Amino acid sequence: MMETMNKVLETLKANAEPMKAGDIAEATGLDKKAITAALTALKADGSIISPKRCYYSAK
Repeated sequence: MMETMNKVLETLKANAEPMKAGDIAEATGLDKKAITAALTALKADGSIISPKRCYYSAK
């Protein structure tokens, strides 16, 4: 799980625009369900924000 979280966070940091889970899945090649779980965990620990529904960006 930590590896997935790190990949998701790095992908969000590399993109200036907020991304959807599907966009992150395309960019990383990871499973969308794993990405959704990672996004939930990252949001809970404050590493990412959701500027609008279903879009995420790194803090």
